[in-house]
Amino acid sequence: MRQRGRKKGASGELSRARLLTIAAEEFAQKGYYETKVSSIVKRANLTQPTFYLYFQSKEAIFNELVDMFREKLSELTKQSRLEPGIDLNSLPERISIGLSAIFRFFAENPNLTRIGFFIAADSEIIKEQLASGIKENLISEQEEGYFHADIDMCIVAKSLVGIIERLTLTKLFQELKSPESLANEIVNLFLYGMILDKESC
Repeated sequence: MRQRGRKKGASGELSRARLLTIAAEEFAQKGYYETKVSSIVKRANLTQPTFYLYFQSKEAIFNELVDMFREKLSELTKQSRLEPGIDLNSLPERISIGLSAIFRFFAENPNLTRIGFFIAADSEIIKEQLASGIKENLISEQEEGYFHADIDMCIVAKSLVGIIERLTLTKLFQELKSPESLANEIVNLFLYGMILDKESC
C-alpha cells in the first residue's frame, strides 16, 4: 500500500476520513484532472494546510482511494472461494452469496467504485487482478469437483469480470437491480445456461 498520512488523534482521524469521503465524491463526479484540492477542503470545511497534514498531494489522496478499493475487492474475492465438501444442491446459493457481496460493496460505495473500477489509470490492472483472483477460485473449485474439468476457467473469469463491470454501470448504479438479484441471475446463467430444458416443459 502507498504510504498514508500520520494519525492525529480522534479529531484528526475524523477530518482525514471526511477528506477521503469528499475527495471520492469529487473524483467520481468530476474526474481526476477537474478535481481541485481547494474544492475538497472547502466542502470539508477545512483548510488546505490541514489537507496537507494527511496527504502530500491530490495524487496521494486519489491513490489512497484506489488502494482502498483494490484491497476490499481482493478481500471479497478471496472470501468468495467455495470450501470443500459443499452439498451440490446448495452450490448456486453459495456462489450467489459471494457475488452478492461484491455487488453490495459496489452499491454501498459507488464513488469509490467509479474511481477504482472506471476512472483510475490502474482500473484495467484492478480488473485483471479481479479476473486472476476469480480464476484461482474457480480452478480450486474445479479441482474439488464442483465444475466440469474441461472448462477453461480463464475464459470464465474474464467473462464474469466483463459482466460485473457492465451490469454495475447499467443496472446496479441505475438502481434497476439489487446486488442479490444481479448475483442470482448471473449464477443461473452460468450454471444452467439459456437453452430450455425440454424435460421441464
